[in-house]
Amino acid sequence: MTIEQHIEELRAELRNAWEAAERRQIETELQLAEADLAVMLAEQEGAVEAEPPF
Repeated sequence: MTIEQHIEELRAELRNAWEAAERRQIETELQLAEADLAVMLAEQEGAVEAEPPF
C-alpha cells in the first residue's frame, strides 16, 4: 500500500468513526501519515536532505 492509499484509507475511517477516542487516534495517525508524505515529497524535490547533517 502506498502512503497516498494509506492516507485515503485513514480519511475514510475518520468519516465513519463515531467514538471520540477512535476519532482522535485516527486523526493522529492521519497527521503522521501526511507529515511522512510531506517529507518524502520534499526529499524528492531536493528541498531537504535525507541524510543527517553529521
